[in-house]
Amino acid sequence: MKIAVVGATGMVGEVMLQVLRERNFPVSELLLVASEKSVGKKIFFLDKEYQVIGLAEAVLAKPDIALFSAGGETSLIWAPKFAAVGTTVIDNSSAWRMDASKKLVVPEINASTLTLKDKIIANPNCSTIQLVMTLAPLHKKYGIKRVVISTYQSITGTGVKAVKQLENEYKNIKGEMAYSYPIHQNAIPQCDAFEENGYTKEEMKLVRETQKILDDKTIAVTATAIRIPVVGGHSESVNIEFLKDFDVSEIRNILHKTPGIVVQDNPELSTYPMPIYAKGKDDVFVGRIRRDASQPNTLNIWIVSDNLRKGAATNAVQIAEYLVSNHKFLKNRVTL
Repeated sequence: MKIAVVGATGMVGEVMLQVLRERNFPVSELLLVASEKSVGKKIFFLDKEYQVIGLAEAVLAKPDIALFSAGGETSLIWAPKFAAVGTTVIDNSSAWRMDASKKLVVPEINASTLTLKDKIIANPNCSTIQLVMTLAPLHKKYGIKRVVISTYQSITGTGVKAVKQLENEYKNIKGEMAYSYPIHQNAIPQCDAFEENGYTKEEMKLVRETQKILDDKTIAVTATAIRIPVVGGHSESVNIEFLKDFDVSEIRNILHKTPGIVVQDNPELSTYPMPIYAKGKDDVFVGRIRRDASQPNTLNIWIVSDNLRKGAATNAVQIAEYLVSNHKFLKNRVTL
């Protein structure tokens, strides 16, 4: 298949290439696409050197699938242009997520809703993906009434600039700041810009995207998103109120049987998920599973996942894999 990676020189773009390689995705022709300032750069993929091209040239090449990770503004302009020439776009930005005409997809949950008409498919926010991966099987069994989320998010969610800021601060070097405050030995209770309601965009993504993916607007969701000096992945403390009562051992069993989830939950051995173990892995790790004793039908849980892998690149590639395996792509010349 002819695959375009748009934003190939960025942090998520680099991981997309890594995931394509690791999962042996059927790439017959690869287009590495980036902004004009990166055109001409050389990138190696499977021991072959590729030259980065611009967006206009990539559209003319009519790729079968375009994996986008180049920011919302770029996606709003260019995703429709790719779709117009028959390309299926899987977009990692927030540009299309809440568009009623676009599917917001986590393959393990709702890939079956995709059809040949879906030319632009939205990849959810990183913190949302690991959350709904855990919520979906529990919602199916018990029904979810309310979810309270506190996130502890990796600086890799901000990008290379944030990683460099942490490295500089660790070495006591003055440099460019990704945040308004130091991040080393700190926790910043702001991820993204504030909306008029006093919540940040990141917090409201968790609210809106969760309801859309689970296809249930009756679920009450509230969130606080915090940036911490970690690079391995995002962590979430989640309080879930169900419509029905539950047995904690059954909760563990349901999650244990859910594809893509790894249960790490043994308090006696201090076994629980941590970013240091999630880094570089595609699974969503769940632990600290316990009943909330303060009110009925309520569970506390701890969720960790690598935000660059399952939270971004891997989820996008999994969508592409689903399209291929289910013939949900638009190029008749491709033989499966």
